[in-house]
Amino acid sequence: MSVLKKVAAIHDISGIGRCSLSVILPTLSVMGIQACAVPTAVLSAHTGGFGDVEMRDLTDYIIPCFEHYHTQGIEFDAIYSGFLASKAQIDGCLAFFEGNKGALKIVDPVLGDGGKAYRTITPCIIDAMKKLVKYADVITPNLTEAAILLGEDFPHELSVQQAKSWLVRLSDNAETVVITSVPLLEGKISNLGYDKRNSAFWRVDCDFVPIHYPGTGDIFASILTGSLMKGESLPIAINRATAFTQIAVKTTYSYGTPAREGVLFEKVVGWLNSDVTLSDFSKL
Repeated sequence: MSVLKKVAAIHDISGIGRCSLSVILPTLSVMGIQACAVPTAVLSAHTGGFGDVEMRDLTDYIIPCFEHYHTQGIEFDAIYSGFLASKAQIDGCLAFFEGNKGALKIVDPVLGDGGKAYRTITPCIIDAMKKLVKYADVITPNLTEAAILLGEDFPHELSVQQAKSWLVRLSDNAETVVITSVPLLEGKISNLGYDKRNSAFWRVDCDFVPIHYPGTGDIFASILTGSLMKGESLPIAINRATAFTQIAVKTTYSYGTPAREGVLFEKVVGWLNSDVTLSDFSKL
């Protein structure tokens, strides 16, 4: 019997920039989850500010990796996917889903930000991602990605009723939906959640910091994943993920380090085991 729960983390890894697997693995490990990397690509740095990075595509590794685990009788308690660069990689993720039917399936549908799809995201990838989220138990899009999945124009802000409508529509695919960094008409920026099974809407408001760091979405989704795997409720999981991400962002901002290097994860990682402010959520 496994002492620790295991999650297969299907993501790319960047050597510089504190994003994807370089923050996902330590985050989950500190939370007491055995994080098993299934790398989709290896990059010298993330693609946001380091010029022409070196990259090695590992698409042809994903399914053989799954098949090896299958022959060894290795099963996972959760499958957690992030940036997937092609339909073939999404198909590889589906193989992990189908081969671990009892696992919690978390999809962070990395498609875009700031109202636009990323330059590498094609209509074929969007269609394949829409298929993948149908198999998910939990999805964690940002507002741009939620709009893409729903076929909506990007809104610069949502009313509470619009936000609820979007959450419910996205729950046609997954029972638990979290939309991150949503500007609400009332002037708040919030992380919003919907628990379809209990028909419950949740919100955790965020402080605005005038800078964007790569990898914060990966950190948020990883903490949410770890919290849910440990049996915490959805509002507690959203609150834990929001609280730590804010601590990381504010700490980094105070030092004035280059945004392209990501948050100062190493300075704040100890906060992951703190229960501070875990009642700071409310009904949406």
